[in-house]
Amino acid sequence: MIKSGLSISSITKKIIMALLGLFLIVFLLVHLGINLFILPICEDHAEMYTAAAHFMSTNWIVKVFEVILMAAFLIHIYYGIVLQIQNWIARGSIRYKSRNKTTTSFMSKYVIYTGLLIFMFLLLHFYNFYFIKLGLVSAPKAAKIPLPQEEHFYELIVWLFTNDMIFSIIYIIAFIVLGIHLKHAFEAAFQTLGLNHSKYTPVINAIGTIYSIIVPLGFIIIPVYFILFV
Repeated sequence: MIKSGLSISSITKKIIMALLGLFLIVFLLVHLGINLFILPICEDHAEMYTAAAHFMSTNWIVKVFEVILMAAFLIHIYYGIVLQIQNWIARGSIRYKSRNKTTTSFMSKYVIYTGLLIFMFLLLHFYNFYFIKLGLVSAPKAAKIPLPQEEHFYELIVWLFTNDMIFSIIYIIAFIVLGIHLKHAFEAAFQTLGLNHSKYTPVINAIGTIYSIIVPLGFIIIPVYFILFV
């Protein structure tokens, strides 16, 4: 797989990354929509979240989607790393010959690092939730989550945000980093796909900016609520 992945042209890798990135951006909206029911936004919010979690755990279409989603994450990360290494190799000699500042934006220059930080958070996130659903790990004993554990994700999330300050802080920092990553990723995806136009590009960039602020903020509000009010 590694050899075949390296043999694909850089532009093809970028197009694949762009398409998968946009797919993941849409998924984030769905994920946020479900997660907001953790908050008391309506009278039956806990039951609605539990029902959504049950549906996500039992529906076969969702199970197929999970495989596609996991593949999208892994391929996106893999090509991101490969492209960055190729860029470092290509610019290696130039970097030592000149120390002049480039026109590369801060977000573009450091997107690989924000991506790796997000990947590290994903591993923690999978450990706390997805691996529990698969039965690979158990919920913290102190949380006293009954079996089946995936039916009690609401109680688990509430316990984590109210009892594990370190987890809450990591969660908040991770989504701040995600916002920085998304700001560049949103614009870069449309640019890679050739959707550049003097009239529409500013609109696309504005939408990307709004998205990269609102969506991460939506996730951040959840732990902040439990830290401040519970």
